[in-house]
Amino acid sequence: MHAADVMTTRFMTLKPDDTITEAVNRFKAASREHGKNVFGLMVTDDRDRLVGMLSMYDILLFVHPRHANIWQELEDDEQAGAFKDLLGRVKSIRVGDLMTTDVVTIAPQTHLLAIVDIMIKRHVRRLPVVLNQEVVGIVYISDLFYHLLQQYLG
Repeated sequence: MHAADVMTTRFMTLKPDDTITEAVNRFKAASREHGKNVFGLMVTDDRDRLVGMLSMYDILLFVHPRHANIWQELEDDEQAGAFKDLLGRVKSIRVGDLMTTDVVTIAPQTHLLAIVDIMIKRHVRRLPVVLNQEVVGIVYISDLFYHLLQQYLG
């Protein structure tokens, strides 16, 4: 049982010059296409080589106010206005500005238990599958989880 057995080969990617607004729309489109929520996408260059990953967490981390603890002291309309300003700033930000560039990848022949180990130790929910510098798939933790349950629990 290897990555090739559970990886998804139909996937959307982002480009570093895409806007965050485009990225969010691509998250939605990918979720509709796959029939499940997609929380992160691979970022590839013009030659389709992996250069990073962008997740919803990366975006939320950017818009999270530095002094979030004072938000509880603000009135609802003040909170809404401040958050609207933060979200307005993200529209002009590019994927390349927020993406994670230190991406862990696996090969199609990586054993499933090794993948579980990587996901747990690195706290990742998706792993790009790369062969000869080309992205050939992605393993989502949910697909891995259900595959393993089916194999071992019937």
